[in-house]
Amino acid sequence: MRSILIYLLAALSLSLSSNGYAKTFKIATLSPDGSFWMTTMKDAAKEVAKQTENRVKFRFYPGGVMGNDKAVLKKIRIGQLQGAALSGGALAARVPTTQVYNIPLLFRSYDEVDFVRKQLDADLEEDFNKAGFVNFGLVEGGFAYIMSKRRIAGADDLKKNKVWVPSDDPASQSASDSFGIAPVALSIGDVLTGLQTGLIDTVAASPIGAIALQWHTQVKYLLDVPIIYIFALLAIDEKAFGKISTEDQTIVNTVMRAAAKKMDAQNRKDNQNAFSALENQGIKMVTPDAGQLKEWKEKGVAAAEGFVRRGKIDPAVVNRAQSLLSEYRASQ
Repeated sequence: MRSILIYLLAALSLSLSSNGYAKTFKIATLSPDGSFWMTTMKDAAKEVAKQTENRVKFRFYPGGVMGNDKAVLKKIRIGQLQGAALSGGALAARVPTTQVYNIPLLFRSYDEVDFVRKQLDADLEEDFNKAGFVNFGLVEGGFAYIMSKRRIAGADDLKKNKVWVPSDDPASQSASDSFGIAPVALSIGDVLTGLQTGLIDTVAASPIGAIALQWHTQVKYLLDVPIIYIFALLAIDEKAFGKISTEDQTIVNTVMRAAAKKMDAQNRKDNQNAFSALENQGIKMVTPDAGQLKEWKEKGVAAAEGFVRRGKIDPAVVNRAQSLLSEYRASQ
């Protein structure tokens, strides 16, 4: 009788575990502790724990302590982590369609971004899901601008500089080829040191990213042309997420999606304020003339063609985005 009781208790314990009781999702992120991203995620995690009666919890590892994107994805694969807050480019190899937003000079304004995202976001989110990553919506990182120790106005000026690109980011590498430059690939955590030592002298970053990571302290000029639109997302391994109950999955999805929308909207405001802050701190804004701007746009078109030619992205996705932009611009 006692052995039967032990067996039943063990079976009950296994059943409870498989239905999501006391599940902790370990999440890595490059965002520093205390940042708006981390504060919002921690608040959302508390709400999830409250609504699930502590059946589902989140533990965050901020500031890149778990390594770069490649290391984090490996840890997710072996189960050491269950998810991460990642830039879209980090998953480019598995979800190439998402690179459409990262095509250089695709967008000219945030109004264009909003019009295209309204049409494409749902499809891209589904592509992440198909690749094995549950996500809760895309979060705007904003426009990345070229910032450098030396003045850059035309596209050819890049060839004279030591330009940084993120390591393990095929989109950035492909774009570099289109611009005719030989970049220096570094993880985000190594960029500040690279700027300080002279290993690199040029970066592309959003205003809030440049300030949060202190890169703005090492540059003197900002090219006032939105080079690339960047975004991020909270991605959780599908198998790990499937171990919690359907009810708890709904709670997590609802709470985290609301948090993502909050961050998506706030980052827009923060980037606009940060752009002004950079100017107020003495960084010189460089406005290209008409000929230089045309040159930049031509490089952007070449980059898009390069993405397709090298098989980095489905041409149908690029065509759809460009068609939407043409529709929007015609309406204006």
